[in-house]
Amino acid sequence: MLNIELIEDQSIAILSPDNKLDKEDFIQAGKLIDPFIQQNGHLNGLVIHTQKFPGWEDISALIAHFRFVHDHHKKIHRVALVSDSALLQYLKYFTKHFVAAEIKEFDYSELQRASDWAAAKET
Repeated sequence: MLNIELIEDQSIAILSPDNKLDKEDFIQAGKLIDPFIQQNGHLNGLVIHTQKFPGWEDISALIAHFRFVHDHHKKIHRVALVSDSALLQYLKYFTKHFVAAEIKEFDYSELQRASDWAAAKET
């Protein structure tokens, strides 16, 4: 399951998976985030907060994840990876080649610092 918290006054969403991700997780994220983006034009930041990345339930979940990234990466200014997971740290280097958002990694204990960074308006 993917826990999704939209903090409208900071224009950020915090995504916290607590189990393997499935296709429905990304559908639900879109249902919550898309209306905000439509109304405001963008999201300042997306914070992914997980001590260890749980992976995907199946191939349809992985495809849904890629589709979510494809559909949103130009509308989200920053992505904070808040984790102790080596996999997420490596993903930063892979995704920076095709994602418009600025990506920065933080230790799992630095959720507030990461959220503050993600919420900062573009300069």
